[in-house]
Amino acid sequence: METNLKYQKLKQYLKELGSVVVAFSSGVDSTFLLKTAKDVLGNQVIAVTAMSCSFPKRELEEAKAFCEKEGIRHILVESEELAIEGFRQNPVNRCYLCKRELFEKIRKIAEDNHMNYVVEGSNMDDNGDYRPGLQAVAELGVKSPLREVGLYKEEIRELSKGMNLPTWDKPSFACLSSRFVYGETISEEKLAMVDKAEQLLLDLGFHQVRVRIHGTIARIEVEPEELYRILDERTLITEKFKSYGFTYVSLDLMGYRTGSMNETLKEI
Repeated sequence: METNLKYQKLKQYLKELGSVVVAFSSGVDSTFLLKTAKDVLGNQVIAVTAMSCSFPKRELEEAKAFCEKEGIRHILVESEELAIEGFRQNPVNRCYLCKRELFEKIRKIAEDNHMNYVVEGSNMDDNGDYRPGLQAVAELGVKSPLREVGLYKEEIRELSKGMNLPTWDKPSFACLSSRFVYGETISEEKLAMVDKAEQLLLDLGFHQVRVRIHGTIARIEVEPEELYRILDERTLITEKFKSYGFTYVSLDLMGYRTGSMNETLKEI
């Protein structure tokens, strides 16, 4: 289906929902979904953003700024994943535990504000990877409009560019807990190490980055065409990473890819 036809279908789908609470992370997908919902439903839209130690401050500030600019009611909720039983141990269903807790809170906000539905921004590309969080979405009756109309990431970027959204070329982002190998304990200290390390790489001008953590070893992922730049900056990066608490700093020669930690699932 042509991208613009999917977009029209999306608007019609949202119109039929009547009123929605959007789980808003300030990423490419949720920003596009929120803006479209606002255009279609006006004031019958609320954005909810979760605050936690696995959600960088830069992302939170971008979420606040976007809602203020667009005149969208924005509610912040505390969603401290590390308080969820079993989460710190980083089981393979970690994302399910987190999403279940978060969407239960968002659903309560929807009920308290007499909103019809909770919606979230997963797209068709999310169907191809291990995504236990989508199980929580299904169980709680959360709607996924972008998947419902068949939109893929690149189509969402294309439409976002046409809408002059600042996120159209924003790097993909996932919560910092996804940087941990399954079974390794997640802690506030190590989340902060990853956050600082990724922020350094972004400040150095790298576009799409991940710093995966294995004990106290950092495994850097950047786009293949930027691998050489890591080597150019290796002295600074190594010194900074060690000051953050890493013992060793490594470069993944395969480069950035989504869900690289899921490559270990067959070994568990």
